[in-house]
Amino acid sequence: MSFPSPSTDSYALITGASQGIGEAIARDLASAGYNLIVVARREDVLMRLATELSTRHGVDVEVFAADLSKERDVTALLDYIGTRTISICINSAGIASFGPFMKQDWVYETNQYNLNATAVFRITKAALDQMVPRGEGALCNVGSAAGNIPIPNNATYVFTKAGVNAFTEALHFELQGSGVHVTLLAPGPVREAHVPEQEQTIVDKVVPDFLWTTYESCSRDTLAALRRNKRRVVPGPLSKAMDVVSTYGPRGVIAPLVGKLYAKMGDA
Repeated sequence: MSFPSPSTDSYALITGASQGIGEAIARDLASAGYNLIVVARREDVLMRLATELSTRHGVDVEVFAADLSKERDVTALLDYIGTRTISICINSAGIASFGPFMKQDWVYETNQYNLNATAVFRITKAALDQMVPRGEGALCNVGSAAGNIPIPNNATYVFTKAGVNAFTEALHFELQGSGVHVTLLAPGPVREAHVPEQEQTIVDKVVPDFLWTTYESCSRDTLAALRRNKRRVVPGPLSKAMDVVSTYGPRGVIAPLVGKLYAKMGDA
């Protein structure tokens, strides 16, 4: 089967839609005529986005405010989408922490695991429960190039993203021939096209602007890859370089070097 086309009674589900990659993908799908279910914690931000996209593109945009690090909120979302036809699912919501694992706030680390891993796991299953019997659908999970290697001072994040990376690629192979497209988005650093100097992180200051991937270009590359049922998409020059180095370089050298940078980010 081909990539699902827009229809009046189907929806693209996008988590983390209030900002970043999720918002950019929501905008691109709306402009292509897809109805949306947008999910994030900040209902006011989602409502403004929904109003803008529905007015501009004439699509139906439903808002579901939820904290997907909470089991009850994920359950409520799954109940909700069970009453809708989900043709596309984009699992983009995620958070990160930097610094020594033993010094992190345990509540935050637990929420990070629940959001980055458990919620993705559950939402993926619910989406595929619809798509596989239909023989049509598209799933994209947002992992990370950081999931390729063990990075000190980023331990919980790489734990979750390594799992998302492998899980999604495994499903890609399992579902070949099913009519369902499955693509892993594994970006490196992604940001706004312009970041004010006072808001720049240490990474912003070290990496030249031309190497960065913007949210908009990341979205375009991702949707193009998902349409082709590509197993893995790594958008932008910096992300591609990180992907190659982290995949083929010596871990004993690379991991400590990257870990030192992440330690500085934790101190910032």
